[in-house]
Amino acid sequence: MSVKTLQRWDREGVLQAKRTPTNRRYYTEEQYRAFQGIHTEKDERAVVIYARVSSRNRRRELMAQTAFLKTFCNARGMIVEKCIEEYGSGLDYKREAWNGLLEMVMAGQVKTIVITGRDRFVRFGYEWFEQFCHRYQMEILVVNNEWLSPAEELAQDVQTVLAAFGERLCSLRKYGQQIQQDREIAGEILDQDIPREASGD
Repeated sequence: MSVKTLQRWDREGVLQAKRTPTNRRYYTEEQYRAFQGIHTEKDERAVVIYARVSSRNRRRELMAQTAFLKTFCNARGMIVEKCIEEYGSGLDYKREAWNGLLEMVMAGQVKTIVITGRDRFVRFGYEWFEQFCHRYQMEILVVNNEWLSPAEELAQDVQTVLAAFGERLCSLRKYGQQIQQDREIAGEILDQDIPREASGD
């Protein structure tokens, strides 16, 4: 259709256009299908934005992530049902909001998760979680807005890994020392329990 025809249809309400933040017209797939008389079952599952930063002193970056994702979804004609913001390391698999989102996925409540980068969702093992979500017929849409993934946060995550390994090594050393002490005690007990051979006198 010509631009003039689309403008006239918009004015007359035949096919009303949606508007981007820059006031450009766009149409959704749902509008197209309705206009063409193609009837499909409506997907009631939600589009969810997930934004994460490592700590609360990165609040501005978290707000920038959320604003960017909302603008992106609006420009695509995607209606966002839920916006999840979270503080925490990408290495932490016990994040409350993140786990709540996965529970929504398993309950069949989510159609799309929109994130600015893979590391916003999880630092390592992203492919596994992506396959997990695909099993529930949903997708993770990665916008790849790289400037929202600062190198400093990666350094913090590396420090977290090193600290975890350090604690583990310390625990192993203590465990080894405890075993050595137990062996020494066991040796003393055995020495006491072994009867000495009677002398010939």
